[in-house]
Amino acid sequence: MAQSERQVVEIQCKSLLNRVVSQRMPFRWSINPYRGCEHKCVYCYARRYHTFLDLDPGSDFENKIFVKVNAPEVLRRELARPGWQREKVAIGTAVDPYQPVEGKYRLTRQILEVLLDAATPCSVVTKNTMVQRDVDLLQELARGPGCTVSLSLTTLDEDLARRLEPGTPAPRRRLETVGRLARRGIEAGVMIAPVLPGLTDGPGLERLVDEAFSHGARFVHWGVLRLDEGVKDVYLDFIRSEAPRLLPLYGRMYPGAYAPAEYVWRIDARMGGKLRAKGGFPEGEEPPRTALGAAGALPFERVSRAVDPAGRKRAPLAPVQLQLQF
Repeated sequence: MAQSERQVVEIQCKSLLNRVVSQRMPFRWSINPYRGCEHKCVYCYARRYHTFLDLDPGSDFENKIFVKVNAPEVLRRELARPGWQREKVAIGTAVDPYQPVEGKYRLTRQILEVLLDAATPCSVVTKNTMVQRDVDLLQELARGPGCTVSLSLTTLDEDLARRLEPGTPAPRRRLETVGRLARRGIEAGVMIAPVLPGLTDGPGLERLVDEAFSHGARFVHWGVLRLDEGVKDVYLDFIRSEAPRLLPLYGRMYPGAYAPAEYVWRIDARMGGKLRAKGGFPEGEEPPRTALGAAGALPFERVSRAVDPAGRKRAPLAPVQLQLQF
């Protein structure tokens, strides 16, 4: 479907805050102002949830975007309840809150304003440099209740990125965005998500860590590809078209949704070793692991706790895929 055929569907939501039930997550609440995503990442786990609306996880997900136009008003009411404890709220646990349609609707910006007014801390995960537009609010949140921003990247290879994530800004622009946010006092870092077997798991993985820190990232997170039904069809169609030599590999690795544990641990070992070499985890200490998800990416089997080059351990920014509410 051509970009000109994009359909924006304005909807009213009854609730915006979504309760996180997993005890492993560093937050109990999430927010997603949109459903469907113009970034068109071929591996995006949120594709499968379009099927719940009897929509196609391929072209419909990319071109039929649902916009919760009353999201800020609903959130303001929810945060005004006497029982609200000002707990951390994760923004972008499903689709990207700064996808292009945000430029018109500005729902994410309004949500940040509501969170600031309610003295509620938040985290944001995005692939889009549009997040810089809201640096004023992000700074106020960082100085007040707290705010963390993760820019999601899979590769430094711009040609590969254009094929994997055709609607996203170039990797270098995302890295530059991390640096600009960090210089403004915002806790900003990089989420290498997802690691794609045979495509992005080569030496470029370590180079991406180097580039993240050289651009000023305060942390790095990572996770391995997961392929649920619906997502798997779209992703393997991409592999069949762009890298058919990898089809046998994926057939062996993904009879189900998860990569083999041995592969995941190898990636963890490489990344943990890289961070130790940069002054992160002490020798002999294994990075803790937890479940992770990412806007525009997918839930991952494991992720290692983030650290910065100074060796300070940081709690993982670990949004999870949850039941979306309308």
